[in-house]
Amino acid sequence: MSAPPAKGRLVVASPTLEDPNFHRAVVFLLAADDDGALGVVLNRPSETAIDEVVPHWGLHASEPPVLFLGGPVQPNAAICVGRTQNDGRDHPAVEDPPDGGDSEADGFSPLIGDLGTVDLNRAPEEIGVSFTGLRVFTGYSGWGPGQLEEEIEAGAWFVVEGRQTDVLSPEPSALWERVLRRQGGWLAVLARHPVDASLN
Repeated sequence: MSAPPAKGRLVVASPTLEDPNFHRAVVFLLAADDDGALGVVLNRPSETAIDEVVPHWGLHASEPPVLFLGGPVQPNAAICVGRTQNDGRDHPAVEDPPDGGDSEADGFSPLIGDLGTVDLNRAPEEIGVSFTGLRVFTGYSGWGPGQLEEEIEAGAWFVVEGRQTDVLSPEPSALWERVLRRQGGWLAVLARHPVDASLN
């Protein structure tokens, strides 16, 4: 039984999902409630350097320092997820910080763990937290009320626990396989599914 979608979890595309926007996609959920769900695709790097769009944030960008295609909704919108300085451990993405982490710095809105959304209209020095990395997404992935749950029930997505390092992975092209493989069992078997099923 798959876990329900929730903020901080990952929804991972089934090999059978044919929508080209989500082929082998790993989506980090920024919100999931009765009103629907919203997330960003973690493994769709573009060829556009962050410096070309928000140059004052380029020094804080994680590798690779390019814009990521967060999804097909509002492709001209930008969402930035940053990770603040922590104790160096890779906490589960759904774990709250030890201090509760619900205080909002000016320009930084906590999500889960050490991760939060960043206001790109501000300069880095105007925000009252220090970053160990960040990623900028153009567009996002969105579902209406009950829509994502229906797609999960139909077998299009698997819901798994995320890690904070998944969000800023330096090897996004390997993320789909890596996330499935660490689940063990049948999902680890699916991780070896060829990109083109006709090659199997």
